[in-house]
Amino acid sequence: QVQLEESGGGLVQTGGSLRLSCAASGRTYSRFVMGWFRQAPGEEREFVAAITWSGGSTYYADSVKGRFAISRDNAKNTVYLQMNSLKPEDTAVYYCAVRFGSYYRTSVNEYDYWGQGTQVTVSS
Repeated sequence: QVQLEESGGGLVQTGGSLRLSCAASGRTYSRFVMGWFRQAPGEEREFVAAITWSGGSTYYADSVKGRFAISRDNAKNTVYLQMNSLKPEDTAVYYCAVRFGSYYRTSVNEYDYWGQGTQVTVSS
């Protein structure tokens, strides 16, 4: 019954910024992890960032470390991905996902629900 709705994607110039949002609705467990993944055309879906809901611990892929920041608003059941210093290589469909549990995971197979995705395009 969990539904995830992403928003905030769009077209931006190299070096620009975007903030993605993902709002969760429906029944959830008290211990869970929310993450962001992305998939470029012809590429595998890859891990971007994750955050544990209760503790707020964050994890990042090396490719985005220092440029992206994941955060959460527990009251709104919403996770954000602030993306700065964007590069053309960041162009992809970005997906929000949730897994039930307390531990950080980077594999798509570890997540239980997915949003529909939002397109991020970085022009050069």
